Amino acid sequence: MPNIGDTFVTTLKRAHLFWGSHRHTTTRGIVYGEAYLHIPISQARRLDIFNEKQPNANIIYKCNTNDGFLTDALLKSSGKRSENDLYAKQFHGNGNLKLLGTWFNHINAQVGDRIEIQFITPTEILLTRI
Repeated sequence: MPNIGDTFVTTLKRAHLFWGSHRHTTTRGIVYGEAYLHIPISQARRLDIFNEKQPNANIIYKCNTNDGFLTDALLKSSGKRSENDLYAKQFHGNGNLKLLGTWFNHINAQVGDRIEIQFITPTEILLTRI
C-alpha cells in the first residue's frame, strides 16, 4: 500500500485518452469518453498497487484533482499484465469508465502530457497535470 507522499508520473498516450474508442478488441463496442491512467509496473511493485486478484488489497482510491474538477471521486486500480499478475496496470473510474475522460477533456489533455499521481494518504490520490 502506498505511503503518504509517494508519487509517480505517467505520460498519456492515445490509448489512455481514448480507451473506449482506440482499442483492439471485439468484446465491446466503441464507447466514447472512456479513459484511464497507466500505472507502470515498476511503480505498481514499488508502491504495492494491486488489482482485485490480491486478497484483502485496497483497490479503491479517493481521488481529487489539483484544479478542483474532481472532488472525492473514486478510482479503481485494475488490470493485469499476465494471467496471475497481482499488480494493477491502470486507474479508472470506479463504476464510471468516463470519469477520467471528463477530466482529460476539461484540462484539454493531449498525447504526451504528464500526470503526477500523489498519495495524500495510502488510499487518497491527488492528480496534477505537470
